[in-house]
Amino acid sequence: MKRIKEYKKLFKVEGPIDLKELKKAYRGLVKEWHPDKFLEEEQKAEAEIKSTQIIDGYHFLVSIAPETKEAHLDAYKTTITEFQVADWHHKSMLLEVTFTDGNSYEYFGVSKILFGKFVNSKSMNNFGKRNIFNSFIYRKSMKASVTA
Repeated sequence: MKRIKEYKKLFKVEGPIDLKELKKAYRGLVKEWHPDKFLEEEQKAEAEIKSTQIIDGYHFLVSIAPETKEAHLDAYKTTITEFQVADWHHKSMLLEVTFTDGNSYEYFGVSKILFGKFVNSKSMNNFGKRNIFNSFIYRKSMKASVTA
């Protein structure tokens, strides 16, 4: 959640993410912080760090935007209903779940207590569907691997 708040603050986004407004803010920030605009090495180095942060933030916010989630909703529903939880990792309120179809999703704001209940439940899939998969901000973190 901290990461989301930092990136929203960087792009001056309040409330839900609008992709058109985000893109406009992104372009403005990239122009403002482009390293080629600076002559001094120290300023150039700072601009490179800032521009990398801007690019990362833009891609991150696009991945959790309602429009992006809506576009991939059918595939997400298929993954969480038809495939089993294969692996999971939890760190600092971030839960990453990998499903047997190879897709991984990050869920933001999942507490240690809820994670413990998830891991110790009789069916992680059912518990996840009821309490996590449709309740928390999420984004796809890894594409399914293609096998030949």
